Amino acid sequence: MKKDWRAAALTPRQVALCAYAEKLTREPARMAASDLAPLREAGLSDADILDAVQVIAYFNYINRVADALGVDLEPDMPRKGP
Repeated sequence: MKKDWRAAALTPRQVALCAYAEKLTREPARMAASDLAPLREAGLSDADILDAVQVIAYFNYINRVADALGVDLEPDMPRKGP
């Protein structure tokens, strides 16, 4: 799952969460109310969705802070760029 969540054996709920997390991470300005439909169809409540958004946003935030400050990566994490 670390390399490609699409190749992992996930439940429909997990797939919906991963797709939502990926779009929110990569294209936050393109998020729309319609992006919530797959989450609701997978059985997530509004409270579940809020929890997911908080976790996704936190990870995006903390990664940007670490990148900005040059925090060393963990040994098993690949480095980007030169």
